[in-house]
Amino acid sequence: MVKIATSFGRSGLHDWVMQRLTAVVLATYFGYLGYVLIFSPELSQAMWTALFANDLFRVFSIMALLSLVIHAWIGLWTVSTDYIKPLAIRFAFQAFVILFCLGNLIWGVQILWGL
Repeated sequence: MVKIATSFGRSGLHDWVMQRLTAVVLATYFGYLGYVLIFSPELSQAMWTALFANDLFRVFSIMALLSLVIHAWIGLWTVSTDYIKPLAIRFAFQAFVILFCLGNLIWGVQILWGL
Protein backbone atom coordinates (compact mmCIF):
# COMPACT_ATOMS: atom_id res chain seq x y z
CA MET A 1 0.00 0.00 0.00
CA VAL A 2 2.84 2.46 0.79
CA LYS A 3 4.46 1.67 -2.57
CA ILE A 4 1.27 2.63 -4.42
CA ALA A 5 0.74 5.79 -2.37
CA THR A 6 4.28 7.11 -2.70
CA SER A 7 5.31 6.13 -6.24
CA PHE A 8 5.36 8.91 -8.83
CA GLY A 9 4.17 7.04 -11.87
CA ARG A 10 1.66 4.38 -12.67
CA SER A 11 4.30 1.80 -13.52
CA GLY A 12 8.01 1.19 -13.74
CA LEU A 13 7.93 2.05 -17.44
CA HIS A 14 6.22 5.36 -16.72
CA ASP A 15 8.83 6.21 -14.09
CA TRP A 16 11.63 5.22 -16.48
CA VAL A 17 10.26 7.48 -19.23
CA MET A 18 9.78 10.37 -16.79
CA GLN A 19 13.35 9.92 -15.53
CA ARG A 20 14.67 10.12 -19.11
CA LEU A 21 12.52 13.13 -20.07
CA THR A 22 13.54 15.07 -16.98
CA ALA A 23 17.18 14.21 -17.68
CA VAL A 24 16.85 15.70 -21.18
CA VAL A 25 15.32 18.90 -19.78
CA LEU A 26 18.07 19.17 -17.16
CA ALA A 27 20.85 18.49 -19.68
CA THR A 28 19.43 21.11 -22.04
CA TYR A 29 19.07 23.70 -19.28
CA PHE A 30 22.51 23.21 -17.78
CA GLY A 31 24.04 22.94 -21.24
CA TYR A 32 22.60 26.35 -22.09
CA LEU A 33 23.80 27.80 -18.79
CA GLY A 34 27.25 26.39 -19.48
CA TYR A 35 27.20 27.94 -22.94
CA VAL A 36 26.27 31.33 -21.46
CA LEU A 37 29.00 31.10 -18.84
CA ILE A 38 31.72 30.00 -21.27
CA PHE A 39 30.94 32.32 -24.16
CA SER A 40 29.99 35.48 -22.29
CA PRO A 41 32.74 38.03 -22.84
CA GLU A 42 32.16 39.59 -19.45
CA LEU A 43 30.01 37.93 -16.86
CA SER A 44 28.43 40.66 -14.80
CA GLN A 45 25.51 41.18 -12.47
CA ALA A 46 23.70 43.15 -15.19
CA MET A 47 24.06 40.29 -17.71
CA TRP A 48 22.92 37.72 -15.17
CA THR A 49 19.95 39.89 -14.18
CA ALA A 50 19.01 40.39 -17.83
CA LEU A 51 19.17 36.63 -18.44
CA PHE A 52 16.77 35.89 -15.59
CA ALA A 53 14.53 38.87 -16.44
CA ASN A 54 13.58 37.14 -19.68
CA ASP A 55 10.22 35.43 -19.10
CA LEU A 56 11.06 32.61 -21.51
CA PHE A 57 14.22 31.81 -19.55
CA ARG A 58 12.30 31.97 -16.28
CA VAL A 59 9.76 29.46 -17.62
CA PHE A 60 12.67 27.27 -18.77
CA SER A 61 14.16 27.60 -15.28
CA ILE A 62 10.88 26.54 -13.68
CA MET A 63 10.73 23.57 -16.04
CA ALA A 64 14.27 22.64 -15.03
CA LEU A 65 13.45 23.02 -11.34
CA LEU A 66 10.31 20.90 -11.68
CA SER A 67 12.30 18.33 -13.67
CA LEU A 68 14.94 18.26 -10.95
CA VAL A 69 12.29 17.60 -8.29
CA ILE A 70 10.64 14.83 -10.34
CA HIS A 71 14.01 13.29 -11.25
CA ALA A 72 15.19 13.34 -7.64
CA TRP A 73 11.94 11.92 -6.32
CA ILE A 74 11.86 8.99 -8.76
CA GLY A 75 15.51 8.19 -8.11
CA LEU A 76 15.28 8.40 -4.34
CA TRP A 77 11.97 6.53 -4.27
CA THR A 78 13.55 3.71 -6.26
CA VAL A 79 16.61 3.57 -4.01
CA SER A 80 14.52 3.71 -0.84
CA THR A 81 12.16 0.92 -1.94
CA ASP A 82 15.14 -1.23 -2.93
CA TYR A 83 17.37 -0.69 0.09
CA ILE A 84 15.27 0.49 3.05
CA LYS A 85 13.27 -2.53 4.13
CA PRO A 86 11.66 -1.43 7.45
CA LEU A 87 8.37 0.18 6.45
CA ALA A 88 8.41 2.95 9.06
CA ILE A 89 11.93 4.08 8.20
CA ARG A 90 11.22 3.97 4.45
CA PHE A 91 8.02 5.95 4.91
CA ALA A 92 9.79 8.56 7.08
CA PHE A 93 12.60 8.87 4.51
CA GLN A 94 10.14 9.26 1.64
CA ALA A 95 8.11 11.83 3.58
CA PHE A 96 11.30 13.81 4.26
CA VAL A 97 12.27 13.68 0.57
CA ILE A 98 8.80 14.83 -0.51
CA LEU A 99 8.81 17.75 1.94
CA PHE A 100 12.37 18.72 1.01
CA CYS A 101 11.66 18.62 -2.73
CA LEU A 102 8.39 20.54 -2.44
CA GLY A 103 10.01 23.12 -0.16
CA ASN A 104 12.80 23.69 -2.67
CA LEU A 105 10.31 23.89 -5.54
CA ILE A 106 8.26 26.53 -3.74
CA TRP A 107 11.39 28.43 -2.77
CA GLY A 108 12.69 28.30 -6.35
CA VAL A 109 9.41 29.64 -7.76
CA GLN A 110 9.49 32.47 -5.21
CA ILE A 111 13.07 33.35 -6.20
CA LEU A 112 12.45 33.19 -9.96
CA TRP A 113 9.16 35.06 -10.01
CA GLY A 114 9.71 37.32 -7.00
CA LEU A 115 6.57 36.21 -5.20
